[in-house]
Amino acid sequence: MSVLAPNPHVLLREVCPREQQQQHHQQQQGLSGGVGSLSLHRPPGHFPFGDRGRSSDCPSRIARRGARAGAFWPDSSSHAVAEMEPIQDSDQLDQILQRARELSQPVLIDWMAAWCRKCIYLKPKLEKLAIEYESKIRFYCVDVNKVPQTLVKRGNISKMPTIQVWKDGEMKEEVIGGHKAWLVIEEVREMIKKYV
Repeated sequence: MSVLAPNPHVLLREVCPREQQQQHHQQQQGLSGGVGSLSLHRPPGHFPFGDRGRSSDCPSRIARRGARAGAFWPDSSSHAVAEMEPIQDSDQLDQILQRARELSQPVLIDWMAAWCRKCIYLKPKLEKLAIEYESKIRFYCVDVNKVPQTLVKRGNISKMPTIQVWKDGEMKEEVIGGHKAWLVIEEVREMIKKYV
C-alpha cells in the first residue's frame, strides 16, 4: 500500500514481512540501499491511516510492522520542461535580440502577469513546447508588473497572456491567449513553424 506523505516528494509505503525479507536479502547482496533505505518503525498493529488498502498478496499485512520512506521522483523524461528565462528591462531585451540576430534565430516572448490565471496555466505548457523547439528558438517571459513600463510599451502589450515571435530585432507575429490553453499552444506552434 502506498500513501503520499505531506511532502509530495516522499512516498510512505508499508512493507510486509515477506517484502522486508526480500529487501534485507537484496541489501546484503548490495542490490539496494542509498536513497529510500530509511525504515520507520511502529508498534505492532498500529497504522495511522486505518485499515484501508489491505492486500491479499501479503496476508501478514495485518501486523503492520514496518514502513519505508523514500524519495519519490517521477520519470523526468516524460515530463521534461525548460524554464523560460525572464526579461527584466529593455537593455536585456536588446542584448537578447542582438544575440538572436547573430545566430539567425527567432525569439519567443511570453508577456504575462502573476495575477493572470490564464498566464499561470499557460506557462508550463509553453515550457514543454520549448523542449520541442530547443535548438531552433529561444523562449523568454516578461512579468509586466515587475518590469519598467517602457519595456511593456515596446512590446505594445494590452492583454495578457500575449505570446510574440521576434526575429531580426522586431516583433513579427503574436498570439493573444484569451481562449483555451490547448488552442493557444496550437496557434503558437503554427506561428513558430513560420519562423524556424
